[in-house]
Formats: sequence, C-alpha cells, structure tokens
Amino acid sequence: MRALVLHAAGDARIEERPEPAEPGAGEVRLAVTRAGLCGTDASEYAAGPVMTPLKNRHPASGVLGPVVLGHEFIGVVESVGDGVDRFAVGDRVAAGAGVWCGQCDWCRRGQTNLCRSYWTYGLSADGGLTQRVTVPQAMLHPIAPHVSEDNAALAQPLAVGLHAVDRSRVRPGDVVVVHGAGAIGSFIIAGLKAAGAGSIVAVDVDEARLATARKLGADVTVNAGEVDPLDVVQEHTGSALADVTIEASGVVDGLSRVQRLTRRGGTVLLVGLPKGEVSFRALDLILREIDVMTTLAHVCDTNLPAALDLLAARDLAPLLVERVVPLDRVVEDALTPMVTGTARGKFLVDTQAGAS
Repeated sequence: MRALVLHAAGDARIEERPEPAEPGAGEVRLAVTRAGLCGTDASEYAAGPVMTPLKNRHPASGVLGPVVLGHEFIGVVESVGDGVDRFAVGDRVAAGAGVWCGQCDWCRRGQTNLCRSYWTYGLSADGGLTQRVTVPQAMLHPIAPHVSEDNAALAQPLAVGLHAVDRSRVRPGDVVVVHGAGAIGSFIIAGLKAAGAGSIVAVDVDEARLATARKLGADVTVNAGEVDPLDVVQEHTGSALADVTIEASGVVDGLSRVQRLTRRGGTVLLVGLPKGEVSFRALDLILREIDVMTTLAHVCDTNLPAALDLLAARDLAPLLVERVVPLDRVVEDALTPMVTGTARGKFLVDTQAGAS
C-alpha cells in the first residue's frame, strides 16, 4: 500500500509500505478515507525532526526511523480484533490519534492528553497518510451517516479547538478575543460560537482569514496590521476589555499582546506554540489578577465526540477546506504551499484516490 513517509527535513516520499498488522485485542483496522494536514506536519517536513522520532527512538511508541505522517484521519472499519465491542465492519469512524495508558495519575484524573506515556499516530509512530492502518478502538468515535468525508475529517483538529475552549473557562455572554485566526484559531472560533460566547473578536493580519472568521461566528474582526486591537476592543466593550483572550498565533510576544486586551480578573489562554522565549509583563498580570492558562491537544473521550456532534450540526468544510488532494500529490500540492505560505485554508488528502 502507498503512504507518505517522512525521512528528513525536506524529504517526504510516497512509498510502498507493508500492509498493517491484523488487529489484535481491542484493535481495529481501517481503510483511511481522508487525512488532514496541519502546521505540525508542515513544520516536520520543513525543519524536522521536531516531534517525529527520525533520529532517536520514541520512548513511548518505541519507533525509530522514517515515519508515515498523518495524525488527523478518518476511515471505514475493515476488520476488528478480539474484544472490540463498539464497532463493526463498515462503520465510519474518526480517530483521535493519541494513545494513553489509562492507568497513570493523569489518566485517572481524566487528563489523558497528559498521560505519562502519551504518543500520537502520525508523529510518534506511523499515521494516517496511507491507505490502511490498525489502531486501538479506544481512540475512535463514530461519524454520523449524513456527515460528509471532508467535514468529518475536521474532527480531530476541531477537538483540539474544543479542548482549548474548555480550558479557557469561557462563560455564556463573555467577550472573547481570539488572537490569530489561522487553522487552530478558526476551530476555536467555531467552538466558542457553539459554547455561547457573548461576543467574539478575531484579530489577524490576513483579510481572507478574517473573512472566514466572520463566517464562523466572529462578531468583530480586526486587522492588526492596520488598526490597534486595543482601540477596537475598548470601543467594543466600553473600555471594560475582554473577559477571555486566546493567543493562537504562536508569535513570541503573543502573551504581551493579548494581556493588554484582557480585563482585570480575566483569563488569558495560550494555544499557539512560540519558537522562542516568551515576553510578558508579570507585574501587570499580578496587579490585575489575570489568570494565564495553557492547553495541549485534546481529551479524546470528551472532545472528539463533541467535535463530531458539532460537525453533525454544522458543515464547516466549505468554510475551512481549501483543497482535497490525492495521496500521490501531497508534497507538491499541499505541503509545499503550506511551507511557502501560499496556502489559504485546510488541505485534506484522499488517501484512496487512484487505489486499485
């Protein structure tokens, strides 16, 4: 079967790979129908290895060497192993991609995304940018029959956005600023809308992203390259500032940018991953008693079903998906525009296109 295999920075190849193992106890074999690409995949291709175990064996997955990318994928159940009681052959399912032990302190507290031995298909081991894969049933959830393949393929990144919304502690009626309306920022805006945020302010420097943010539910959009977001937020709130600010751009000074938009006693949530040391004004945070929160990945048992429910109620694919490409063209038609900055939206991969 064919797969996209990452060997080194700038070296990702479509190769023939062995068929996956037959499912063991608690496992399911999938025919992958769609896989999504995100900034993490682009970073691994452009400048990796960052998270992929290309040089050192991963301590939890045990994998070393070239890795099949793809941590956002859906598929159809082809076969099931012993003890699988949630799925049957022919079921459509979305994968959470993360693997947790279920026994450590974090898992017992429901923080499976922080599991002591957490690892991810497509980053820590071979993932879903291939035609078939065998995975644990625990990381799978069913897709409603009426949800399209393209829309369902957004489930995993949307789950990440919903976990961020949970971590932000947003309440109905809150004014929320989302700083960075790119891929993860878009999913957060969709989640905030579903959570009943009172008003959503999206901040970016790209007018196309801001236009998408409005379609997703942003009430106010701000081009930070033209207008000071503080002026807009003050005018929008009567100088009260935002109840919650979410930094989703990953710029190094992101925290200092959003804290000035946050009201006394408000909350800042850090989502974007800065590539350097972060600067902020600690005294201001302390004197105004602003809470600083962080978020990582998603909790599969809660956030992935919630994402699938939202996708069953709302078709986000027309707003977010730029293009669906065949597996054989992933590097040229998807990863390259993502790395060069010419991508305008989400890329999905039809892994079965051209399959015999």
